[in-house]
Amino acid sequence: MNHTAMRIAVVGAGPAGLALALLAARLLPQAQVTLFDARPAERDVSADPRTLALALGSVQLLQRLAAWPAAQAVPILEVQVSQAAPSLPADWAESEVRISAAEMGVPLLGAVLAYGPLVTTLQAAWQAEAARDPARLVSRFGAPVQSLRALAAGSGAEVVAADAVASFDLVVVAEGGVFADQARKALAHDYRQTAWVGTVTLEGAPPGTAFERFTRQGPLALLPLPDVVGPSGVAGQVEGAVRAAMVWCVAADDDPVRDLDDTQRRRVIDTLLPPAAGRAIGIGPLKHFALGLNAERTLVDRRIVRIGNAAQTLHPVAGQGLNLGLRDAYALVEALRFGVDIDTALRRVEWARAPDRWLTIASTDFLARSFTWTWPGLGAVRGGALAALQRASPLKRQLAQRMMFGSR
Repeated sequence: MNHTAMRIAVVGAGPAGLALALLAARLLPQAQVTLFDARPAERDVSADPRTLALALGSVQLLQRLAAWPAAQAVPILEVQVSQAAPSLPADWAESEVRISAAEMGVPLLGAVLAYGPLVTTLQAAWQAEAARDPARLVSRFGAPVQSLRALAAGSGAEVVAADAVASFDLVVVAEGGVFADQARKALAHDYRQTAWVGTVTLEGAPPGTAFERFTRQGPLALLPLPDVVGPSGVAGQVEGAVRAAMVWCVAADDDPVRDLDDTQRRRVIDTLLPPAAGRAIGIGPLKHFALGLNAERTLVDRRIVRIGNAAQTLHPVAGQGLNLGLRDAYALVEALRFGVDIDTALRRVEWARAPDRWLTIASTDFLARSFTWTWPGLGAVRGGALAALQRASPLKRQLAQRMMFGSR
C-alpha cells in the first residue's frame, strides 16, 4: 500500500489507543498520525491504581514497542480457577483448573500492573516518537472529540474536536469507558451484577498466582500486586503477607457486599477463597461499578474503526478486555501495512479479527449469564467441567494458549 498520503486519527490515549498510535508511527513510516484525547498531556496519571491483567501476547507486544514498565509489573506464573460449594463427590478430581507457566513452557502466563504506569510509559514513548518527526506525528491532548462523521465511500471520515474540524483517511476510536456510562451499542445486555474492586492482604498466598473462584453469585478474582507487605509492626499486617487486586462480582439486586463493613467483608471473602489462596487479613477501600455486555456487530464502519472497549465492553470474568483491544490494534496496523488499499485492508481486518473477537464475546457472555441462572445442580455441573478440564491436558493447553494469545 502507498502510505504516503494516508492520514490516520486515533481517538483516545488509553493503553489501546497509545499502542495503536505507536504501532502506526513505527510500522507505517509514511503515514501521518494524529492522536486525540480529552486529557491534557501534562495531567499526571502515573498514580492511577486501576489494575490491569495482561496476557503474555500483550506483554510481548508492549516489549516490542519498548513500552513495557517491567519494574512495576508482577508476572503471573500460575492461574487457579476453582468452584466454590457445592462440593463434588469424593471420587471426583478437585473442582479446579491449574495452569502454570512451567507446564506451558513459557516464562510467564501474563502480568499484572496498574493503569497509571502503563499509560505513562506508553505516552512517553509516543511523545518521544512524535518529537523525532513532528511533521508526521501530531498530539492533540486536551482536545476532546465531539463527534465523528463517515464521509462518502472511500473518502475517509471527519473528526469534530473542541477547537477544529479535520478530515482523515481513517479514524480509529479507542475511547471506551465503562458500561454504565456508555451509549448502548448493537449488542447490549445488563447482567444485573456489580463488581466490587479494591485490594486485599493475604497471608499464605503463593507468589505470582492469580485466583478465580466461581461462587453462587459470580466470580471472585485475585491478582498478585507488586509490593510485599513489610515486617510486622504495621497494624493488622504480618511478615510475608502479600497484597492482591480483587474483583468481586455479585448480584446487583441482592448485593451482599454493599451494607457490610470492612471486617465483615474480609470474613466473607475468607469463606469464599480456596484454601490455596491463604487467608484474608486485610482489605482496602472498595469501589463498585455495573457490569454488562456492550458490543458493536462490526469493528469497521466505512472508514471508522473501533477497537478495545469502544468496540466491545465485556464482563471481567475472563480478564480479556484490554488484551482483545491490543490484538485489534496490532491486526489493524498489520493489515494497513501489507494491504493493497485502505478499504481492502479494513475488510481483511474485519474477517481476521472475527473468530477471536466473537469467541471471546460469546464465552464471556455465557459465563456471565450463567451466574444469574438458578437451575438446580448448576454449580456442581460447572465444578465437574473444571475437574474434567484439569484432567484433559490437550484441552487445558489449548485453553492456556487462547488466554495468552487469543484465537489465531
